[in-house]
Amino acid sequence: MDSLREQGDPLADQVVADLFAAGSVSAVNSLMRMLAENDQPPADSLPQNVKDFLAASAALPAWADADQIRKGEEVFWKYGPRAVAMLVTYALPFCYLGAKGVQVLALTARLYTNPQRRIIETAQMVVDVMSPGGLGPAGAGIRTAQRVRLMHAGVRYQILHSGQWNPAWNHPVNHEDQVGTLAAFSWVTVDGLRRLGTPLTDEEGEAYIHVWKVVGHLLGIPDEALPASYADAGDMVAAIARRQFAACPEGQMMMRALVQMIQDSLPGNLLDAAPELLTRYLLGDRQADMLGVSRSNWEKLLLLPLTGWNLAEGEALDHSAAASRLMEIFSQSLIRGFVWVERGGNKPAFSIPTAMRETWGVDWVA
Repeated sequence: MDSLREQGDPLADQVVADLFAAGSVSAVNSLMRMLAENDQPPADSLPQNVKDFLAASAALPAWADADQIRKGEEVFWKYGPRAVAMLVTYALPFCYLGAKGVQVLALTARLYTNPQRRIIETAQMVVDVMSPGGLGPAGAGIRTAQRVRLMHAGVRYQILHSGQWNPAWNHPVNHEDQVGTLAAFSWVTVDGLRRLGTPLTDEEGEAYIHVWKVVGHLLGIPDEALPASYADAGDMVAAIARRQFAACPEGQMMMRALVQMIQDSLPGNLLDAAPELLTRYLLGDRQADMLGVSRSNWEKLLLLPLTGWNLAEGEALDHSAAASRLMEIFSQSLIRGFVWVERGGNKPAFSIPTAMRETWGVDWVA
């Protein structure tokens, strides 16, 4: 893990470094804007070395298992709304707990000055790579992973030359932090789904991990740093938490912005307490306190909305049953809020394949 904290991404980093070495600062800035503002930048507008990078980094690894990928996609097909809700209530808060890694996010101002746009983009990446065929030749997942990889390289270069980076935080967007993020999107998500009553089998858990292991390869993480199995990913989560988790102002700032963004995306205000309530339930009190997550009163919250949510008598006092039902309502409301978001630039609103949208119950969205 210590060695991973000093590693960047030589292939993508070289692309950005070459542009700067050629004195093309404007080209780098233009590339970063283009990647940030367009889901699919026009190929004829890309520098040649970027085109070469895209050609060299598009192949799935030889160990990628098509059957495992399909099974992992099926999990997302069935439970996608809950998986997206888990992203914002468990996976991203998990990432904000890394007191060194969160410094990159804090220095990337748009993450908290415009958190809605950035978090929608993150959710879109999850949909792109987990949709059926997302990692196939015609899918959006590979192109999305390549775009994110180049953006990481641009962020690394600019932060290292900003004069604001503390070497004690190690290399920005390093491989340990990337492995932690990958574990958040995979193991942490599956863990949360299971804890809230989603009936995932061991086989489905392994398949979900495998898809994200393939994504990790596409993002430039060395294969030897990727988890070998669901259990291995769980060990990585525990090790990263032990090594990196600590309270810090930047993590708390990111958490406040995340909660506000979710509340702004939900219709009305009935579910405003849900994000922090679910995050505290999933992280536990110690880690939730590190992020400054408020201590919501379960009974006060549940007396209002759950009376119409068909909870049996006594279930309102059973936090696990209440949290499961709350997540079900919250996830549907969140997806409906996301599909209406306006991201600006040339980006469409939150995009979900039509058949998946119908399965998820948001087929009324144009």
